[in-house]
Amino acid sequence: MVVTTAAAANVLKGGVLMLSWCNRGPPRPLLSTCSFAHSIFRIRTKIIAARGGGAHWLPSFCTAADAAAAAAATADECSSSSSSASALSSDPIKDAANMLDIRVGCILRAWRHEEADSLFVEEVDVGEPETRIICSGLVNYIPLEHLQDKKVVVLANLKPRNMRGIKSCGMLMAASDASHENVELLVPPEGSLPGERIWFGSEEDERNQPDAATPNQIQKKKIWEFVQPHLKTDASCVAMLGVHFMRTSAGVVVCRSLKNATIS
Repeated sequence: MVVTTAAAANVLKGGVLMLSWCNRGPPRPLLSTCSFAHSIFRIRTKIIAARGGGAHWLPSFCTAADAAAAAAATADECSSSSSSASALSSDPIKDAANMLDIRVGCILRAWRHEEADSLFVEEVDVGEPETRIICSGLVNYIPLEHLQDKKVVVLANLKPRNMRGIKSCGMLMAASDASHENVELLVPPEGSLPGERIWFGSEEDERNQPDAATPNQIQKKKIWEFVQPHLKTDASCVAMLGVHFMRTSAGVVVCRSLKNATIS
């Protein structure tokens, strides 16, 4: 099949396309389509070049349905690009922190570890049917009587550790200065309830908070090790993850007096 000069002219005029079959009789009409437009691309290009003009004067070979489909495809591409941009703009540190199970706890009783001079043992209510036993190295920093009936912040999805014969199921979170000579427990706001999960950011962030990772995942992916260097208190002693407040439904988490301190 060859396209005659007259056929090309008809195409350029937007009329009915006439195809000539070599040695096979008179031309036969065939409606123009998008696919056929591509087959005469070279002819159109040569004519455009000869006229020295742009392609704006050429007729469109697409129907209204074709245009609508193209518009829909463009919209899909834009939506896909927007989603990709959103994914790229996510904060990996905050995403990792959202996998931590940080809860409000209440120390029901505390005592000295019989086999370790630097350890306290605390029985802590974290909103579960059974209380947890947690060992903490706070003997040199906090008087024992200051722990009794104390509201605390507990990292609850660490793997249990055997600490001198006692299985410790979690960690009390605290702030410390650069020299590590001063240590203070993080304090949930008044009105926080044991078991309430703590999050970072705004109220909307609480609604979008994913389920916490399992202790095995926390250990295998080293999530705590990745997040911990980014936990600090600000100049007002408020606990922060970067620019995000650590908070409960009752307000922000603080420490008593340590500013710009490390949290662990």
